[in-house]
Amino acid sequence: MKTAKSILSWVIPIAIGLILALLIRQFWFTMVRVDGSSMQPNLQNNERVVAFKTSKIKAGSVVVFHANGVDPQAAQKDVYVKRVIGMPGDSVRYTAKGQLYVNNKLVKQSYLKNNYQQTTGSFMANSHSKFTGWTLTSLSHDQGWQKPVTTNKVPKGYYFVMGDHRSVSNDGRYWGLVPKSKMIGVVKAWPWQNRKQYVNNFQP
Repeated sequence: MKTAKSILSWVIPIAIGLILALLIRQFWFTMVRVDGSSMQPNLQNNERVVAFKTSKIKAGSVVVFHANGVDPQAAQKDVYVKRVIGMPGDSVRYTAKGQLYVNNKLVKQSYLKNNYQQTTGSFMANSHSKFTGWTLTSLSHDQGWQKPVTTNKVPKGYYFVMGDHRSVSNDGRYWGLVPKSKMIGVVKAWPWQNRKQYVNNFQP
């Protein structure tokens, strides 16, 4: 009898701890490993961050989402880490000089390290094979997005995202919009991580 009580005395706390950990992971936050260089210089390949599932998504937030069903090339369990550029209802355009306008307001992309990073890889070829600036409507048409855009505005229930390393990032410019149902959470960098301010506190 004493042996059974002794076993229960340490089994029960462990079981409770495991249940709490599972509940926290399910409803509050999850750990994410950055795969690739698409968020450089702010997040590095294999860097680990935490994604808070209850945090409110805002313009400029770095988010993690289920990529399957968004990017046609994504595998079943793939998750992507990108930055929210356009919120539902926002108009977005990028000029030939690398300037980002959201709702006709110039966004200072201070999270990008330099002007080269701001402009490189930011343009898509139009039907005449010339590199130009773009709008959501032109990207949607040229790239054949699953969710078409004709008004240059992000539809309700969707987000437009891009990676910070524009020249290598496979992002919304190519495959389109991210449905709210695919979002996992808002990414936060640890206090000791370099350039954490451009992940945690950036506001356009």
